[in-house]
Amino acid sequence: MSVACRISSIPTTVTSQSHHRSTTLTTAATLHLPVHKTPTSLRCSNSSFLNPIRISLATPIQTRTRKPTSIQMSMEAGMGIMGTKLGMMTYFEATGKVVPVTVIGFREGNVVTQVKTEDTDGYNAVQVGYRRVRDKKLTKPELGHLEKSGVIPLRHLQEFRLQSVEGFEPNQKLVLEELFNEGDLVDVSGTTIGKGFQGGIKRHNFKRGLMTHGSKSHRALGSIGAGTTPGRVYKGKKMPGQMGGTKTKIRKLKIVKIDSDLRVVMIKGAVPGKPGNLIRITPAKIVGKNIPKN
Repeated sequence: MSVACRISSIPTTVTSQSHHRSTTLTTAATLHLPVHKTPTSLRCSNSSFLNPIRISLATPIQTRTRKPTSIQMSMEAGMGIMGTKLGMMTYFEATGKVVPVTVIGFREGNVVTQVKTEDTDGYNAVQVGYRRVRDKKLTKPELGHLEKSGVIPLRHLQEFRLQSVEGFEPNQKLVLEELFNEGDLVDVSGTTIGKGFQGGIKRHNFKRGLMTHGSKSHRALGSIGAGTTPGRVYKGKKMPGQMGGTKTKIRKLKIVKIDSDLRVVMIKGAVPGKPGNLIRITPAKIVGKNIPKN
């Protein structure tokens, strides 16, 4: 797009030194200026070499309005709870089949601390607290937030964004047996075990070089890109770096056993983290069944 700036009828006086005579010229020119957004016409008044060109906007430039920011948060398929990873063991089913399971226990907690709605916060979510601690372990704002709902001091607070928050109220205790059954599929998330700075072989399963025949490249990374083309290293190149210690979710794990007496749940397979880590359990997302397609 371009804006036409028309300079019309500019009288100019040219004086010739040799013949000592003056000549008046009238010139009409059109100046094209590039504009990025809105087509706007610029009008130029009559000017000369002594008077500068005055440019006035005939049409105001429209400014772009920013859209209001919205809460970007993953919506859960249902209400979930938090637990503590205890370790792994072998579970024998009634048919004699051996199943490796992860045992997750539950301390005091899993209490609703706050219910958020679209009217008050702009989205529907339920905030849950887990693992009771002493008062001096929390700050004054944290204690004030929990006392407002009449909840005991809790270490961890997490939100579960739901499509509807009906039936939940502050200081409501969540029961595992009421939320999950044996055989259900769940999504389990937690922080993986940190392994520090590792090389390409351990971090990305690279192959090592020859250990004999005069090879000097054993566990080194090797070439990471040409010098001339592209002349740089591509983003995302698999290289040595920090390994582990990140939040990870394992999807669609099966609940094998729920023991109400021991207050533990056994989930088939491995879950992120080491024994003692915080684990988040939610119903598995199945698009079109318990989670909308959009």
